Amino acid sequence: MDEEQVQEFWNAHPCGDHIVGGLQGRYDDDHERFFRAYDAWRYDRESHIPDCLDLTDWGGKQVLEIGLGQGAESEQLIRRGARWSGLDLTRESVDRVAARLRLHGLDHDRLVQGSALEIPWPDDSFDVVFSHGVLHHVPDIHRAQAEIHRVLRPGGLLVAMLYARRSLNYQVSIRLLRRAALVAALPVRHTRLAPREGMLRQHLENAERVGLSHYLDLETFTHHNTDGPLNPFARVYDLADVRRDFPSFEPVSWTKRYMHAPPLPVHHLRPLERSLGWHLWVWLEASRDGTAVRPGDGSGGR
Repeated sequence: MDEEQVQEFWNAHPCGDHIVGGLQGRYDDDHERFFRAYDAWRYDRESHIPDCLDLTDWGGKQVLEIGLGQGAESEQLIRRGARWSGLDLTRESVDRVAARLRLHGLDHDRLVQGSALEIPWPDDSFDVVFSHGVLHHVPDIHRAQAEIHRVLRPGGLLVAMLYARRSLNYQVSIRLLRRAALVAALPVRHTRLAPREGMLRQHLENAERVGLSHYLDLETFTHHNTDGPLNPFARVYDLADVRRDFPSFEPVSWTKRYMHAPPLPVHHLRPLERSLGWHLWVWLEASRDGTAVRPGDGSGGR
C-alpha cells in the first residue's frame, strides 16, 4: 500500500460526498447548498464533534488541520478563533474547502495540497495540529507523526480522531456480521439472486479478485469496511496502538464517541458511546526532544 493509492481513492470519493447526494450530483456544483446540507447531516448524526472541539482552547492558536474533507471542521476551528492553515492530499478537497472559506468570508493563513509525510511548513510552526478521521488512513504513520512533531512547537498538541478498535463497529459488525454476510452471499454470487449493485456486490467482486481467504483476513477486511469497499487502507486504534504508532507523543486525554455499526441500528444507543463508540478522540502532547516518550497510564481520560 502506498500513498498514491490512498490519494486516488479520496480524490475520487471526497469524504461524505455521497451522503447528501454529491456536489456534482444532486447539488449541481452549488457549493453553498451542498455545504448547508452536508453540515446539517454531519452535526445531526455526529453532534459530539462541536462538544469535542470545545475541549480544546483554539483561540489565537496557530493550528494546522491535516485532512480537510468538506471543510466542516475547518470552519468550526476558524470560528473558534484558530489561526488556521489546512493541508490535504487531494486537489478535490482543497478546492472545496477553498470555496467554503471564500463563500463564508473566513480568514485563514494557508491552504495547501500536500502530504502529511512531507508537511510543507518549517519546524515549530504550530501550537496545535488537528486531524479528524484521517491519520488512520496513512500507511506510513510513523513518518507522518514525526513530521507532525517537527512542525509543532515544543509541548504542542496533536488532537486526532481515530477509528476505535474497542468499538461495537469493529468487534461485532466488521469482525463478525459483515464477514458472515459475505460468506453467506458467496453461493449465489453468480445467480439471479446475487446483488446487482451496492456494497455487498462490491465486496463479492473484491473477494473474487484477491481470493476469499485473503479478503476475509481481518486486516484486509478492515481496510474495505470503514469507508466503503473500495477504500484501500485503514487502521483501528486503542491506546496501546496509539502509543505504538505515535512514539513522539504522550496521550494526555481521550474519549470515545459516535455509535455507528452498520448494518446494526445503533444510533439510539448513544449512552454506550463512551465504551463502544467508533470514534476515538485523543489529545497527544509532543515530547520536548522528539524521542519516544515514556508510556503513561492515561489518567487524563475524558
